[in-house]
Amino acid sequence: MPAPTPEQSAAVDVFRRGDHMVLQAGAGTGKTTTLAMLAASTSKPGRYIAFNKSIANEAAGKFPGNVRCKTAHALAFAAVGHKYASRMNAPRVPGWKTGASLGIGINMRVRIGARNVTNKALSYTVLRTVTRFCQSADRAIERHHVPRLRGVEAADPHAQLVDIVLPYAIKAWDDLQNPQEGVVRFDHDHYLKIWALTEPRIEAEFLLLDEAQDTNPVVEQIFNAQRGHCQLVMVGDSAQAIYGWRGARDVMSDFDGTRLALSQSFRFGSALAEEANRWLHIVDSPIRLTGTPAIHTRLERLARPHAVLCRTNVGAMLEVMRQLAAGRRVALVGGGDALRALARAARDLKAGKRSTHPELILFETWGELQEYAEYDPSGRDLLPLVDLVDEHGVEVILQAVDRLAAEEGAEIVVSTAHKSKGREWASVRVGEDFEEPVDQEETDKDGNPLPGDIDDAEARLAYVAVTRARHSLDLGGLSWINQHPDGNPQRRGRESSSGWDTLGPDPH
Repeated sequence: MPAPTPEQSAAVDVFRRGDHMVLQAGAGTGKTTTLAMLAASTSKPGRYIAFNKSIANEAAGKFPGNVRCKTAHALAFAAVGHKYASRMNAPRVPGWKTGASLGIGINMRVRIGARNVTNKALSYTVLRTVTRFCQSADRAIERHHVPRLRGVEAADPHAQLVDIVLPYAIKAWDDLQNPQEGVVRFDHDHYLKIWALTEPRIEAEFLLLDEAQDTNPVVEQIFNAQRGHCQLVMVGDSAQAIYGWRGARDVMSDFDGTRLALSQSFRFGSALAEEANRWLHIVDSPIRLTGTPAIHTRLERLARPHAVLCRTNVGAMLEVMRQLAAGRRVALVGGGDALRALARAARDLKAGKRSTHPELILFETWGELQEYAEYDPSGRDLLPLVDLVDEHGVEVILQAVDRLAAEEGAEIVVSTAHKSKGREWASVRVGEDFEEPVDQEETDKDGNPLPGDIDDAEARLAYVAVTRARHSLDLGGLSWINQHPDGNPQRRGRESSSGWDTLGPDPH
């Protein structure tokens, strides 16, 4: 265990006092080490709730013996999930077959707005509705759990979709209550929700919740319900809350407890800390980072970085093809399955067949997708995929994916910024698909659009991307921030009015 910093010592003192606590831990500030320090300061039995199994396994080697390290799903499985084990081993079946078993006819077609919604799209939406309910803190499936589909995003068409889908979703959830048999494939989110609905009590004297900024409401509900008998500590980085699109929310901002922060980053030096602080200012984070003086991190152009971080899967696909064309061995974090699925979906549409890919499920032809991507504001993010397929063809893309190397033997690693979270590389370049926001109405005297407001979710993703580097960072697709009016805040450093106590050295 390293010697604690003043911030870490303050956290230990508050923990030993018995306070509920929320700890804002900036990128590279040693949050797991800090939590281990808290656990080592007491002999009381506690639990560490990890974001995923790999983090839980890694943490088990760092925490003292009085702490058990598990995911929320592992706790739920031990309590109730094991009763459904036989259903979890059921073979995978296409969603439309599950829909048919729930009563969605194979030939069922519904006209909603400009789209013909097939039985496959309806079945997919029913299953997604159940998943969204399971991630929520709600006790019953409601209209807001039905997801919006590409092509019928507007309020009236979506309301029509909800009216059709909701009864089938309720029927699907009823099916999942049977531990022995059923038509809906049982998965981990289902038993977690069933456990949550029992209002469980976790036997421990303190709970440590990691990655709190990306906690699903169902886990938040379980965690907060232990307050009466258990000391609660949550740790995370609000500026890295990047999974809102899949039901997560930052539960740190309104948590009732003593607020502390870790602002000394051990990953990079002062130059990169200043770059990180620019994005922290934009998202109104309660902390600012200080770099490690012994680490010299440069912001510079990089011809051959160790990693390239892209905003989207399509951007990653483009980068992979560029690097392969340059003759390099390329690895893709998470593998090529997502890219392969997108390419195959495009191939189906070009062949005149409807795709079952969630992003493209409502489009009947390639031309229909081209028109949607070109002219509908909701489809602009699909335009790079359309252009890529039109320029290179599907088979070239699939061949590129098949040439991916393992990370261990790769010359360069490509990742989406989402999948880079928790990772770090010696040198990083930001992908070109992080586009500058522009004002759709205001222009300068030459008719060029003025810079637009920076979306909070995009700024948080940018913060994650720029803080993955240890020694060299190429801003690449984020270089526009140097000219953006929000990119040069007048006020840096810690904000005493934020309510977060940071005790690290001042960067100036």
